[in-house]
Amino acid sequence: MKDIEIVVADVSHVGYADQICHEIEAAAALRGTGIAKRDPKLIRKKIENGQAIIALDGDLLVGFCYIQLWSNDEMASSSGLIVLPAYRKMGIAAKVKAAGLDLVRLRFPKAKIFGITTNLQVIKINTALGFVPTAFSEITKDEHFWNQCSSCPNYDILQRTGRKLCLCVAMIAQSYESLLEVGNNLVSH
Repeated sequence: MKDIEIVVADVSHVGYADQICHEIEAAAALRGTGIAKRDPKLIRKKIENGQAIIALDGDLLVGFCYIQLWSNDEMASSSGLIVLPAYRKMGIAAKVKAAGLDLVRLRFPKAKIFGITTNLQVIKINTALGFVPTAFSEITKDEHFWNQCSSCPNYDILQRTGRKLCLCVAMIAQSYESLLEVGNNLVSH
């Protein structure tokens, strides 16, 4: 794993956008769980704006996540976490996620960080990073965020319950200090 490079993505990485979207969709299909599809245009924009983390093994894509601001920059999410199958169970997802959280704190230090997921591994990573489960009412009310869920097969649940329940688990970071401490421990191992 020493050859894996985890960096803030830049314009030299925009060529990975289609593959990233394909891998996110393929991972959801394999798990049989819902996930909002990502548009390559969004991924390219996040990469171009330095709002993404990419993991590479030479020129091979290994992992990815991006950050997004919500609720007038009061909240931020780290989204689209993916690690390609050949690189799973090596701790890369935790390192990519931790780097994404560091990026949020560097660029948007006052934003509360949250996420939603159906992926048990991501729930475990988030918990290790100091996130706790929370009600959907405690995360962003931003309509654009919730509209992105419309491509998820579980969107009808979210709609029927007035955005109170879904198969996703909402999680929110307790504090930056706890994230920083845990993130540094994850990255150093």
